[in-house]
Amino acid sequence: MTITLDHRAINQSPLALLTASEARMLGIGLGVRQYARVRAGIYVARAAYEKLPGWQRYAVRVHAFVRKHPDAVLCLESAAVLLGLPYFNEPKDIHVYDADRSASRRFGDVAVHTGADPRAVGDVRGALTTSPVDTAIDLMRVLPLAQGLAVADAAISPKQQGFTSVRGMRDLGLSQRNRRGRGRMNWVLDHADDRAESPAESVSRAVIGWCGFEHPELQREFHYEGEDDRVDFLFPSVGAIGEADGWGKYDFDDPRKAEQHLRNEKRREDRLRRHGHAFARWDLSDVWKITPLVTALRAAGVPLKHPRETAKLASLKSRPREKPYRARETT
Repeated sequence: MTITLDHRAINQSPLALLTASEARMLGIGLGVRQYARVRAGIYVARAAYEKLPGWQRYAVRVHAFVRKHPDAVLCLESAAVLLGLPYFNEPKDIHVYDADRSASRRFGDVAVHTGADPRAVGDVRGALTTSPVDTAIDLMRVLPLAQGLAVADAAISPKQQGFTSVRGMRDLGLSQRNRRGRGRMNWVLDHADDRAESPAESVSRAVIGWCGFEHPELQREFHYEGEDDRVDFLFPSVGAIGEADGWGKYDFDDPRKAEQHLRNEKRREDRLRRHGHAFARWDLSDVWKITPLVTALRAAGVPLKHPRETAKLASLKSRPREKPYRARETT
């Protein structure tokens, strides 16, 4: 059984898939106002589909493709959906691996990949994907650096159900004949950290460094007032704390749980402030914009220690693998 990061793996479509034949049998009209076609002959409720965040729309498209092509081997972002590796917003293409092809091809929004280096293939609840390690390496070769770092961190982080090590990925990656993206892969592996607990933390860590701020300590623990508090980032020279919020942890689907979580978080932040720690908080959308993150860190007194890396920061704006977006999203 293929190892997956179960807390993020999307093993079934977020919306019910309806085939044209099923609609005929059930007497359902597939009017364009009510239903959106996500694959030839496969439909979903349009209003619900249009309300989904980009990463969930992509999961619907991937599962619709698998329903039409159950023998296809998913790779790259499409494999990441089922394996639970991070992917961002809504990728443009469905990615498929075919070792028997002599050259890679494109068929509409389906990119079929081949190559000189073989990929291990596994089964994820009836769907076929390239192995988690192969998928992670392939993504690190093609994604922008900050996104690739999120993939590498997830692959090695115990808190994220990681399944390998930096050395394991580096050995496999360097053994491959494919040299495309090798420099990108090496940078990501040089900076991967198994203490990262979320993609938001990984992307934040990259951007904090590129902006020139002091390198933070990750997952520092404090023991104040009889409580144990672990923080995402500690900037040691000034004792400032940084938190990269992932709003999913607040259970907004359950108002009572969300309210309790928010109260606990407020008490925690107040406790840390009472003991002299300035506090900076941001979410992933702030990181993509850069300026809100910089403003939060400066307000907390975090010092600049390194030159700004403008080329790497510019890579945050270059997202050719994604559909147009209104806000950055991840799973």
